[in-house]
Amino acid sequence: GDNAWAAAGGGKVLQVLQATKTDTQTTTTAGWVDVTGLSIAITPAATSSKILVTSTVLCIGTVGAAGAWTNIVRDSTEIAIATSVSSRIAASAMGYAPDGGDTRHHSTVWLDSPSTTSETTYKVQFSANGTYTAYINRSAADTDNSSYARGVSTITVMEIGV
Repeated sequence: GDNAWAAAGGGKVLQVLQATKTDTQTTTTAGWVDVTGLSIAITPAATSSKILVTSTVLCIGTVGAAGAWTNIVRDSTEIAIATSVSSRIAASAMGYAPDGGDTRHHSTVWLDSPSTTSETTYKVQFSANGTYTAYINRSAADTDNSSYARGVSTITVMEIGV
């Protein structure tokens, strides 16, 4: 019946918002850089709401030389990142390309509890290692012919009422 979801402990989707990036971006920065366009502000209806963040980013590092990393940030707080990393990078996702035509999907799904009714911004950042380059929505080679492609990256946020 109508209460089947509630009885199962599920919630209702109160709002869904998405930001898309269809152009390309590069960085050689060792620190985190905002992926332009992959930022979205949501104002939760209740402090008890959960925010389901789904991000799929086409991101790759210099071919055969370095990986690239992405992370998800709520306002200025990194969420969905690895712990106990020691000297390693604490990231949401990473990828490495053995070939100049390759790219990788950095896919992250994270159920967040911001506990606020204030406007909250979720965004994607990416990073290279400072020596090599990280690329968004393109391969490293990015040759302008029909053997190569460019892609799209997205971040979607859903408020789940509990």
